[in-house]
Amino acid sequence: MSKLPDTTQAVLIAPKIYWVGMYLENDPFQCHPYLIVNGDESILIDPGSMIEFSETVRKIKTLIDMRDIKYIILHHQDPDLAAAVPEIEKLINRDDLQIVTHSRTSLLIKHYLVSSSYYNIDQHDNKLVTSSGFKLEFLLTPYCHSPGAFVSYDPNSKTLFSGDIFGGLEESWDFYADESYFLKAKKFHQEYMPSKDIFNYALKRIEKLDIDMIAPQHGSIIEKKYIAKLIQDMKNLDCGLYIEEKYNKELTDTIEELREKEKALKEHGLLLLEQSKRAEIGEMIGNIAHQWRQPLAIINTSLAILKEKNRADMLNKEEITDKLQKMEKRVIYLSETIEDFMNYYTPDREKAWFSLNEAIEKALELVNLKANERGIALNLLLKDSYKAYGLMNEFVQVVVSILSNINDLISINKITNPEVTISLHGDDEYITLIIEDNCGGIDEENLSKLFDPYFTTKHKSIGTGLGLHIAKMIIEENMHGILGAKNVYSSEHKKLGAQFSIKIKNEN
Repeated sequence: MSKLPDTTQAVLIAPKIYWVGMYLENDPFQCHPYLIVNGDESILIDPGSMIEFSETVRKIKTLIDMRDIKYIILHHQDPDLAAAVPEIEKLINRDDLQIVTHSRTSLLIKHYLVSSSYYNIDQHDNKLVTSSGFKLEFLLTPYCHSPGAFVSYDPNSKTLFSGDIFGGLEESWDFYADESYFLKAKKFHQEYMPSKDIFNYALKRIEKLDIDMIAPQHGSIIEKKYIAKLIQDMKNLDCGLYIEEKYNKELTDTIEELREKEKALKEHGLLLLEQSKRAEIGEMIGNIAHQWRQPLAIINTSLAILKEKNRADMLNKEEITDKLQKMEKRVIYLSETIEDFMNYYTPDREKAWFSLNEAIEKALELVNLKANERGIALNLLLKDSYKAYGLMNEFVQVVVSILSNINDLISINKITNPEVTISLHGDDEYITLIIEDNCGGIDEENLSKLFDPYFTTKHKSIGTGLGLHIAKMIIEENMHGILGAKNVYSSEHKKLGAQFSIKIKNEN
């Protein structure tokens, strides 16, 4: 394309899209209105100030009647873009004329004495569809450079009307940009974009579009062959506060401080992990002792009977066989118990899909709750169909931590008729596991501290205060779910017990 077409006339830049601006001699700040010809629902984009008013109107009239304009798009509220709107309204002179902008911007545009109604894009799903089927899509680019800033995209011609973004300051102006355009755009963006972070947010949204041409409010029109590299160069541009020396120094110091804090948190996390492992070993030994106590007592009793009868010469073959079989069963049980605990405390190497029902059953076995002899009523409302992605042993550890706390409360508080209900349910978005007891609940002042490291209400001989903290870390950091706790009350507002809930995304 010619680098400088005849700018004394309207310039066709894409099918039915025209540049209708004015070349300002010796002015590096060129402003560009555009017209989309769409019958009696034509669209005028960023019409400009009174400086270009007469020339813009003349060019539009060579293409359409002014009354054919139904929409005026204003990407922001500055006078170089919006000041001519009241005069243009008078020429269009139609009751259904609409100003297309963001609601944050319309609050300011009214101060130009604009009389037309507003089509606020954020209240119309960020789209404009005319009765003829012509469609524009809008992407919000807040604070680039105004709070309600946005860009407009025509998916049919793949043209992006970018407002201030991709604008340039040019001492010698070219209608179409060349490979050196970034140098012209650089100064404009350094001064007008508030910060690199905010600018990059807008650029990342824009680069997802399939764009053949960018038509900015300032600078030059950018063709497809230059767009990808220009966006990449823009991403690396320091602008706004980033080029202010004091802010840049403060930002560098803040980043360094965050790095130091991150390092300290990692070290603290490793310490917690080490302490947790020690606590787990103690808990494992306690659980093994609990599960071994009865079978060892049975084996010991059988041996004593055999010894006594042997001393009295009263043994017979059948009785010896019977006692040996019973002892063999108990030894096998003891061996299986050790194997179960070894598997539980050995982390899986890779994440995989696992059955939540199976994990819960495993946890119940480990805390000896399913076959408990203390009269605990266990209500299981489980479904085999729910699965989760992660480390099964970690999830089992979470359930074990919760159930172990309930077990301890039953013993410490001597709960009569204890009851534990475990339910599993889900919807399209989440799977939720609920563990509820009737052990009197949690003191209200302790609820907010329940998952804090080292917080425990138990004696130090049976509580480290790490179990629930580690459980929360596993669910929320490793499985990206939510672990919470609350009290359960009766209809008379009597505190009955506690309810723990584990919510994870349903990715099945």
